[in-house]
Amino acid sequence: MKFFNRLFRRDSNLGDFERAAAAAQAGDYEWALAIWERLAREHKMPRAQNAIGACFSEGWGVERDIALAARWFELAAQGGDAIGQRNLATLYFRGEGVTQDYAKAAELYRQAAVQGDAQAQDMLAWMLLEGTVIPPNPEEARRWSELAAAQGIPSSMTRLGMLYHDALGVTRDPAKAAHWWAQAAQLGEADGQAMLGAAYHLGSGVERDPETALMWLLRAQRAGSSLAHSFLAPMRGTMSEAQVNNAQRRSEEPL
Repeated sequence: MKFFNRLFRRDSNLGDFERAAAAAQAGDYEWALAIWERLAREHKMPRAQNAIGACFSEGWGVERDIALAARWFELAAQGGDAIGQRNLATLYFRGEGVTQDYAKAAELYRQAAVQGDAQAQDMLAWMLLEGTVIPPNPEEARRWSELAAAQGIPSSMTRLGMLYHDALGVTRDPAKAAHWWAQAAQLGEADGQAMLGAAYHLGSGVERDPETALMWLLRAQRAGSSLAHSFLAPMRGTMSEAQVNNAQRRSEEPL
């Protein structure tokens, strides 16, 4: 560990923040925090303020203190750091270290989403669709979901499938719904796998294929999706033993 730290201290091409991040990744939080605190206090660097907040939030190198994490995230958010805005939004959403405030959470998620933070885009889309404090807006939820999906967020892909399946802010399109569920399913998103399995079971947007349907539903069940359960028992009752065994085998293969 000491050699690792000396190595990064000698590399003048790495900025202070990056050197601290590398040290933290290697487990040397004490040294990382010393650098981040100097950058946060002396240079008012929002990204460093967020990093300190993350350490207090997770208990990395310090005793876990959510209230103190919230104060550091607040400084980072005020300085315009998108990750700090998203982290603070999550605390407001959960009511951890701050008084629970969904409206404040939505405002902060939006600030981070506008800056391109994919996780914030995904969460804002969810809030817009569920109508959590802010009025439901499927059209805007779709827009943020598309932006997050383009950055590889599987839950946004699943949400897009639901929007096209249920005709929420878009024209109903089973093929597009199945397309988005397939994208999410390949990335291991449990509900996307369940919905893709249901699509193959019903022949909705894809050609009906009971074996492939069962394969995806079994994957979804193992991944923790509650959506898979209602389809599994009825499907098994209509399939041959060979089909069920083949679907089981396929469900255990790597994606």
